[in-house]
Amino acid sequence: MSVLVLVENIEGSFKKKSFELVQYAAAVASKMGAQATALVLGTCSNDAMAALGAYGAAKVLHVSDARLDKLSARAYTKAVVAAAGHTAAKVIVASHDVVGKTVAPQVASRLKAGLAAGAVSYPDTSNGFVIKRNVFAGKAFAFVNITSDIKVVTLLANSFQVAKAEGSCPVEALSVTFDDKDFAVQVKEVNKVSGSVPLSEAELVVSGGRGLKGPENWGVIEDLAATLGAATACSRPVADSHWRPHHEHVGQTGGTIRPNLYIAIGISGAIQHLAGVNGSKTIVVINKDPEAPFFKAADYGVVGDALEVTPKLNEALKKFKATQH
Repeated sequence: MSVLVLVENIEGSFKKKSFELVQYAAAVASKMGAQATALVLGTCSNDAMAALGAYGAAKVLHVSDARLDKLSARAYTKAVVAAAGHTAAKVIVASHDVVGKTVAPQVASRLKAGLAAGAVSYPDTSNGFVIKRNVFAGKAFAFVNITSDIKVVTLLANSFQVAKAEGSCPVEALSVTFDDKDFAVQVKEVNKVSGSVPLSEAELVVSGGRGLKGPENWGVIEDLAATLGAATACSRPVADSHWRPHHEHVGQTGGTIRPNLYIAIGISGAIQHLAGVNGSKTIVVINKDPEAPFFKAADYGVVGDALEVTPKLNEALKKFKATQH
């Protein structure tokens, strides 16, 4: 019996959310008296896969077909189902992202398993298998008891701190037979976002809204982000006005992020925007309108003109960082 975790690799390496998934699966496995088995699809180095043992994986199953380097929902589902059968998995864990949202429901259907999407806690096994998840755009929590024999869980990224231990784990090849129809839907091109800190992986995010008054003022956001080593984001009106690219748009109709620190500058905080960021550990708001809705959700707030406050904050941070060396 095992807990199987689908671990996504990016060009042969793993990001923080993958380590968080493996750690989560290992904790669930420990509760069940089982082992965590990581499933890696596509091209990946043995060293990178073996290193997943430092996060709790007892073993890695590797399906090395290069066609799996790009997401194919049908092929991924077939691989996960095959791995679940191979390991007698009772729990299957994936990330609550594009891959997990695409594959997990199909896996659950194939295995007649219950599905809890967007988990933010470890399961409570004292009376069943109860998963806590966000509902109503993060305004409330639901507690879902999965009663099926096999259980599928997708995990919201950045819900847990990642702690690396020592050690590695063995890597075992898993053979899965695919048909051409498994790859009938082809990914022809992937346009990658350039930048040192991908927004989905960022622990620090600096975001701007219409309070910046125009794209010519965006430098204050970029300067602060550079000082902090943060990613940049924006509200929907900013993206719709083409001040910033749409991949930086966070909110109900954009990306959902859960950084440790989210600094919102010149953003009013409409419910649609809050839906994408209210999982942030700490929220700081800078806005000249003291009645801005965002202040109700903020941990810290500054009432003032974004174009005056932000440069002063940046200078203060630079001076603070200089004293730490």
